[in-house]
Amino acid sequence: MKNFDWQAIIFDFDGVVVESGKIKTQAFAELYRPYGEDIVVQVVQFHTQNGGMSRYRKFRHFQQHFLNKPPLTEAEEKQLDTRFSELVVEAVIAAEAVPGAIELIRQQAEKIPLFVASGTPETELKVIVERRGLTPYFKEVRGAPALKPTIIAEILSAYALQPESVLMIGDAMADLEGAQANGTAFLGRVFPGDPNPFPADVKIVPDLRGLVA
Repeated sequence: MKNFDWQAIIFDFDGVVVESGKIKTQAFAELYRPYGEDIVVQVVQFHTQNGGMSRYRKFRHFQQHFLNKPPLTEAEEKQLDTRFSELVVEAVIAAEAVPGAIELIRQQAEKIPLFVASGTPETELKVIVERRGLTPYFKEVRGAPALKPTIIAEILSAYALQPESVLMIGDAMADLEGAQANGTAFLGRVFPGDPNPFPADVKIVPDLRGLVA
């Protein structure tokens, strides 16, 4: 896929640009540890099986299905969100980049528009992208609460892009589903040694070095 001729590339962030997947997993485990290790195991399993889903939807799912408590109030959800941010933001800013990701971004930003479509809250995501020095390379950095299919659709529309000429790079089924909903091409990134979450017909790579010219 090195000699590609895409109109634009849309990147997921965690696990595609930055090796931050494990950081988020540890943060969820830490948040729910007071409820006991059985709950932690369920939380971690759900989180890893639902990559790309916003943390808010996960908080609500855990509250209802694992803790069997009344729905979170707005204040409770905000408190969870704040604590989660405190656990992850600095760690994600400091995390290693996915091999090849920064080179690919710098190289392609000179030729075509690049975008981020992530499940991370948009305000937090923009801080992370800015602090990592990547803001100049992206036309837009988009995140939650908007869902990935909506974000991708809005990018395609705003920039008059042909879906089949746009590549989405993601590491979770939510990324693939967002691409499929909009008819874009898709490339899956699977961390070496991790289980492949994608159907057998989806092209996957261990990192992004193979895309760098």
